[in-house]
Amino acid sequence: MSTSIFPPTPSPKHSYLIIGAGVFGVSTALHLIRRYPHASITLLDRDAYDATTRVAASWDWNKVVRADYDDLIYCRLGLEAQDIFRSDPLWKPYFHETGIFWICRSDYAQEVMDNYKKLGREADLKAVPIEEARKLYGGMFDDADYNGVKEVLVNKTSGWAAAGDCLRAVTKEALRLGVKYIVADVAALEFNEAKTRCTGVRTTNGQIVTATHTILSTGAFTPKLLEQSAARSGINGLRAGSRILAAGITTGMTKLDKDIHDSIYAKMPVGVQGYNAELGPFIGSLPPTPDREIKWWGQTIFTNTTEVLPGRYLSAPPNAPDYAQWKVPQELKSDIDHANKVFYGKRGENWKMEKYRICWDAFTTSADFIISPHTSWTSPSSPSTPIPSSSSITPLSTSYSSNGLYIATCGNFHGWKFFPVLGKYVVKMLEGDLEPELANKWAWDRERPDGGMNPDWPRWEASGVLNQERPRL
Repeated sequence: MSTSIFPPTPSPKHSYLIIGAGVFGVSTALHLIRRYPHASITLLDRDAYDATTRVAASWDWNKVVRADYDDLIYCRLGLEAQDIFRSDPLWKPYFHETGIFWICRSDYAQEVMDNYKKLGREADLKAVPIEEARKLYGGMFDDADYNGVKEVLVNKTSGWAAAGDCLRAVTKEALRLGVKYIVADVAALEFNEAKTRCTGVRTTNGQIVTATHTILSTGAFTPKLLEQSAARSGINGLRAGSRILAAGITTGMTKLDKDIHDSIYAKMPVGVQGYNAELGPFIGSLPPTPDREIKWWGQTIFTNTTEVLPGRYLSAPPNAPDYAQWKVPQELKSDIDHANKVFYGKRGENWKMEKYRICWDAFTTSADFIISPHTSWTSPSSPSTPIPSSSSITPLSTSYSSNGLYIATCGNFHGWKFFPVLGKYVVKMLEGDLEPELANKWAWDRERPDGGMNPDWPRWEASGVLNQERPRL
């Protein structure tokens, strides 16, 4: 693929406005300011970076850090990110190499080990028979659900990171280097008079923030923002269409007694119950924090179909300042109880869950990121580009203009672990230097598989799991 189809290489004279200060946005800001120290780079987010609570999916108690992927590209990027977590003073304090205990109902363990071999990487990982696995880690997973399981992947080089603390620290470093930070809610994108180029954003209080490059790292808010911007500008091709779907999942925590923590769980690995497209999303359990709190995520991933404009429906987080993330209905709390049961069985049956949160993110049917120029609009009358349903990936068109608008989002609830390197690849995209395989995989316009083939594709609707009135105009 020729790099000539991309816009000219960015220069220090260019300005960059990054909407969203999660891992995609902050990593992009950090890599940009390091590469272009005299450029104007601005992060804009609805929450202060050091707020005690935020709606960003990246803001969390903790997140898994692993390279255990059956997809070779994400395995490679995971290893690249882990190398930084282990060695860079900015990232190292937040990474905990506890290992991972992945209960596999497919050939996943073999595929992960094959990818390590293809990449020439050695690690302390192996596929373990069920009966042997039950005895590992002091037998803490001996009462887990092993129905339909083939083997267990044990990788002692995986682990977890203190997600919120790390996000704050990296944002603070980007600001120290010269990145500006604006706290505001975005109402819509702004365009030049001819509607041929994005020039920035308008906030809900009427402020207009301009830049030569506007990068949307807006996660679950992305479809709604593009819908609002299309309606305001008349540029129909702005809409995300079927490319991006906003969805939520529940997380929960319990605090262990000190004696139980010290005797059994102090050296706990990340636990994963791996499923397939027929059975549903995989479930996870993260090791205790310094406060002795174990975390789970559930199996119910759900959409929230909402009338965001008259006659226009799409999935979006609840229309509340904090996405109603702390208002967790009993049905979703029960999802965490189920997660506890499939990992710890009778060991955890008396544990009392003390914290719950609904986390929102942006999904693609293939579980791939979108790191790409927005390539499907040329004029106010242009129609939305249809997205065919296919498992193939087609090369990028050579006829588009970037129009100053770029997309860097869609973590699919697995993006956090790539935090140290996401911005590197966003900058490569901006410079037209992204390797063809990645450019095609992360393109705005590409053919995508049916979501039903993705185990983690949202399968439920909020009306069935959220006890709240549907937001209306």
